[in-house]
Amino acid sequence: MRKARVNINNEKLQTSAEILRALAHPLRLKILSFIDQNGTINVNKIYNTLKLEQSITSQHLRILRMAGLVGTQRDGKFIHYSIEYPKIANAVKAINKFLDEDEEVL
Repeated sequence: MRKARVNINNEKLQTSAEILRALAHPLRLKILSFIDQNGTINVNKIYNTLKLEQSITSQHLRILRMAGLVGTQRDGKFIHYSIEYPKIANAVKAINKFLDEDEEVL
């Protein structure tokens, strides 16, 4: 059995964990899907259409924003959300690569 060398950058690991945690929640995936269907969408439209409480929606959007998965643009008192497609594409690519790995670590 061949062992792989373990060399993990802690900062990258923390960032990756934040992204995966953001993507691992069913409601956040539903919010991302809704934003994707609409391009750029106002936060009020998100929680009204998905029938969510405003505070819960804002909490989930904050997690998505902190992970860099959505971007925001302010228009007066309204905040519009959009998908950060390159970031999501990189995450999906990394997940797929990880799941396709044959090598055993430790």
